[in-house]
Amino acid sequence: MKFIISPAKSLDFETALPTSQYSEPLFLDQSKTINTTLAKKKPSDLGTLMHISDKLSQLNWQRNQDFKLPFTPDNARPAIYTFSGDVYQGIDVFSMSGKEVNALQDQLVILSGLYGVLNPLDLIQAYRLEMGTKLKISNTKNLYEFWSDDIANQILKDLELIKSNTILNLASNEYFNSVKSLEKSANIISPAFKDLSKGKYKIISFYAKKARGLMASWILRNKIQKEEDLINFNIGGYYFS
Repeated sequence: MKFIISPAKSLDFETALPTSQYSEPLFLDQSKTINTTLAKKKPSDLGTLMHISDKLSQLNWQRNQDFKLPFTPDNARPAIYTFSGDVYQGIDVFSMSGKEVNALQDQLVILSGLYGVLNPLDLIQAYRLEMGTKLKISNTKNLYEFWSDDIANQILKDLELIKSNTILNLASNEYFNSVKSLEKSANIISPAFKDLSKGKYKIISFYAKKARGLMASWILRNKIQKEEDLINFNIGGYYFS
């Protein structure tokens, strides 16, 4: 089983790393192409494109200027230890053993607007680029079109390696749309984490994001291999219904 998650806007480049292990993103040539387009844009252009404040526009303009290949542990950091949003707080990789992190490396895929697909230990540099951003690159009108089938095809290759046909979708709709074509060739399970609010069960983004991370961590720690065992998830008040 492979499980996919979204990246996070919040990044951590300060906390000491518990490991020296790292890997390299598969699509760095494409990342360079994207960044070349981004680096030409002024801070005000980024603000308009991404709907962000002047302060964030300036920060991300600088990040685009600082993008540099090759990636090394001196100028980049493993993705799973860098993204620090709600999903990643749920995963809590800093509390995992080295063996569990290696298992995470084999099973988890992080979707990314800049990097396409990331394995947990793949090095990344600071960036902000959501998959839904309408960024024109070369002859493509947005990131979905730019990445085309590259992301989905890579995930299919990964599934072949582990001899599985099941994908647990723990990503947001924005990111899952980049691999929606996989519905034709893989068994995709997309759990919905709902909370009781005003007498009705509905998805509350803040809580649902953390729950996705909790499920990913639970799978690893309990060595869940069979999809039917997913119904045993019972953490943080969430249980199968």
